[in-house]
Amino acid sequence: MPPKLRRHSAVRKAAHAVEVSIDTLRHSVATVLPQVIQPDPREIYLTLTANCNLRCIGCRYGRDFMPGAQLPWPILNGLLEDCAAFGIKNVRLYGGEPLLHKDLPRIVERAVSLGLHPWLTTNGILLKDKIDALYGAGLRAISIGFYGTGEEYNDYVQRKEQYRKLEQSVEYVRDRYGMSVDMVLGWVLMRPTCTLDSIRETWAFAERFSTPIGVSLIHYSLPYFTEGPDGILQFHAEDRPAIDAAVCELIRLKQLRPELIQQSLMALRSIPDWLIKGPDMKVPCDRYRLLWIGADGTVQLCYVTFKLGNLHEKRLADLLFTEEHHRAARDAYALRCPNCHCSYHKRVEIHVPSRLKYS
Repeated sequence: MPPKLRRHSAVRKAAHAVEVSIDTLRHSVATVLPQVIQPDPREIYLTLTANCNLRCIGCRYGRDFMPGAQLPWPILNGLLEDCAAFGIKNVRLYGGEPLLHKDLPRIVERAVSLGLHPWLTTNGILLKDKIDALYGAGLRAISIGFYGTGEEYNDYVQRKEQYRKLEQSVEYVRDRYGMSVDMVLGWVLMRPTCTLDSIRETWAFAERFSTPIGVSLIHYSLPYFTEGPDGILQFHAEDRPAIDAAVCELIRLKQLRPELIQQSLMALRSIPDWLIKGPDMKVPCDRYRLLWIGADGTVQLCYVTFKLGNLHEKRLADLLFTEEHHRAARDAYALRCPNCHCSYHKRVEIHVPSRLKYS
């Protein structure tokens, strides 16, 4: 959703309620008429580069996932033109670490000139040095990967003194540009962060810098994530009490200041089941509205699967709404895939059994 609309909460809530109602009806009808599910790309996740300046325990970017791959400007320019032509307004710029891509300000400027809404996903370490050029190019929305605070963060990214650099970057953006830049924390709930202390420290950061928390869940199916050595990041059945306690705290904080946690109460209540059940959590997927672009040019319906082609061979326009794209959309809805928990918060809101269970 564009930043301007996000700042008008009444309009945003009304638009969201209407969209949820329509999508709930569509997903209900699709259980008997699968053909109502059609490709409907509304956002594109654009991996600008596989290079990264951190070495996070749970991530393979910058090491053995598409090593050295980076999208060149001519391909990116054509891609953005095709997004504008097909009405794919929301463009997520990420990696790897997108701030390492030399053409990033140019990419932002081109996206804005085409009427698109770019938003940057970054670890934030270089943000203090890069934000002025990006702001000048028109960037107004940033999500920051957040993996704990202090030494907990440094240990996860396997780099000393990085948390302080992140903190300084966020502080600089707020001091210089105030609330004209939407910043959110992509906080990952994993075993190391599943403590009340970790949640409260993250909450204090969010309050200090007015950076709402988006609760992401540790993955089990993404090709570029791992569960860490000996599975130290992933949850197991015996972790259920700790997860329940963490979710209770998130719900308490959400009720205290609703605007500082992005997920709904319904979505928060569903988290323990997503984390413990994993692929057995059978909630239809809405990723027929997504496109994922790899740093090597791979085009897929989502992060994990349903490959549609490669931008080094064909433009995006030639890969959209093909028979393969339509089949991928229906297969995603029907969970004929590894069934990850991407978009978990949206999926439970438009799934009638989940709404009944988690309301």
